[in-house]
Amino acid sequence: MKIGIVCYPTFGGSGVVATELGKGLAKIGHEVHFITYKQPSRLDFFSENLYYHEVDIKSYPLFEHAPYELALASKMVSVVKYEKLDLLHVHYAIPHASAAYMAKQILKTQGIQIPVVTTLHGTDITLVGKDPSYEPVVTFSINQSDGVTAVSEDLRKETYAFFDIQREIEVIPNFIDLERFKRQKKEHFKLAICPNGEKLLVHTSNFRKVKRVEDVIRVFYEVRKEIPSKLLLVGDGPERDKMERLCRELGTCDDVRFLGKLDAVEEVLSVADLFLMPSEKESFGLAALEAMACEVPILSSNAGGIPELNVDGVTGFVSEIGDIKYMKEKALYILDDANLPTFKKNALARAQEFDISNILPHYVAYYQKTIESTMAQI
Repeated sequence: MKIGIVCYPTFGGSGVVATELGKGLAKIGHEVHFITYKQPSRLDFFSENLYYHEVDIKSYPLFEHAPYELALASKMVSVVKYEKLDLLHVHYAIPHASAAYMAKQILKTQGIQIPVVTTLHGTDITLVGKDPSYEPVVTFSINQSDGVTAVSEDLRKETYAFFDIQREIEVIPNFIDLERFKRQKKEHFKLAICPNGEKLLVHTSNFRKVKRVEDVIRVFYEVRKEIPSKLLLVGDGPERDKMERLCRELGTCDDVRFLGKLDAVEEVLSVADLFLMPSEKESFGLAALEAMACEVPILSSNAGGIPELNVDGVTGFVSEIGDIKYMKEKALYILDDANLPTFKKNALARAQEFDISNILPHYVAYYQKTIESTMAQI
């Protein structure tokens, strides 16, 4: 198949999943064309089956904001037409699904039928999509898609609950490349961070309020009272300055390191003993899956789709949002040397269920079903 993938090219979960999906499809022989305004961050190798088409966003004095959606729709029309694509797969509803609808209508006037699959990732539904100024467009665009998928059962339910969706939404979970995300021998790194055998806790996020990084630091503060431990914080965002101040107030600065954005996060995860994800909203929990693939147990909230991934009492523990006391108790239980090896083993076993080789066939089958259904309607 010739597949067009439209996504955000940033470090966010939807962009990561879209890029890794495209790379996986290319490896098994499909031709994949990425359409976005900048080369995706994970599109880091050359393949004869991978192509990138940059959306040119021109700025004119008349426009206070450049009309990206129009430029994107025009680029979709061009790529579909001249590369003879079989299907468009757009990730994140806003504005990709609406731009795809526009492109589809333009192509139809030229005698070209292009099926569109929309994948919902989370905040496009749970946050942005619920905004009254966007909701009608989101609802319309999803209903006009030829196929719709969601990354978790929880996101599927929430989409039906808040939008008048007439389409069947299929759940295809996020996935992991176990060739990349696996525990590496980084003992020298662990020794540099934890020279006296301390336990190492890790959190990765974009440091937005919804990630509740303050809970991470407060849980660590309580754990540190009981056992020698260190905390690594990976990522950056609007809450970072506040979190640095909190560390100073709690007197934990010597044991907490802010690492900023890292491409090779798997190297940090390879030396971790526990991954903290106390999020307020999380449609799936891709960062937790990456940690589990590196044999790191998860201490998470029960937000969104996380419980579908983190099996309570098996791969870690699931807590009510904001319950610092409970999270501290369960962190200490996991970090006990008598329990930690079992949790590490279980985390890896669970992650293996989400290996890209297991999930990729679901997307291929869904593409084929959508193409056949669309063509049958002509």
